[in-house]
Amino acid sequence: EALEPPVESLDQLYAQAVGVQPLLKYKVQAWAHATNGLFFVRPDPNAPRGAAKNEFRSWRDLCSDPQADNVIKWGTLKSAERAIEKLVRSYEGKCGRLLDVCRQSIAFTSLQDLANCLEVIADDEQVAIISVKNRMSHNYDAKTHSLGYRDVNINLRFTSPLAQRLCVHLHICEVQLLLTPFAKLKSSAGHKRYVAFRNARGK
Repeated sequence: EALEPPVESLDQLYAQAVGVQPLLKYKVQAWAHATNGLFFVRPDPNAPRGAAKNEFRSWRDLCSDPQADNVIKWGTLKSAERAIEKLVRSYEGKCGRLLDVCRQSIAFTSLQDLANCLEVIADDEQVAIISVKNRMSHNYDAKTHSLGYRDVNINLRFTSPLAQRLCVHLHICEVQLLLTPFAKLKSSAGHKRYVAFRNARGK
């Protein structure tokens, strides 16, 4: 199903994204719980100096912690500056083509868990998958297109009665499924190198 949201302005797009954000956050928690998914966590300020960093935590371990929401580094809405940059460079100013204003990611230690999560999402009756970009495929040239970075990128929309009541059922958001080594690259100097690479290509 290929729907393009009838969005004519960034204001409208971001208003929808604000409504979708808590729905997506709730869903990635459920999907992670079902498939051994991990989330990137903030450094523990009470950890002894020199202690090993625990960058990722299983949602199964965290879900009963009342502070879990503050511990996890959730994805934030795409900045307006980057959204405008992308619209001008790649999308001819068409706001409806910007599909990652609202986004979250789930990390995994095994490819099997990642594949299981993709299956769980596909079977979820409250969402409709619009597209899947499989950068884990052997046919994907990661060196040329993304400096070696790989993930499975899913664009989806919510079809639940709640999403329809909130009038956000046509808003398309993004979920990234990736292995922990690539997730670490996203959260370190590797992301800065990717941004420089992307800017050089005009993406």
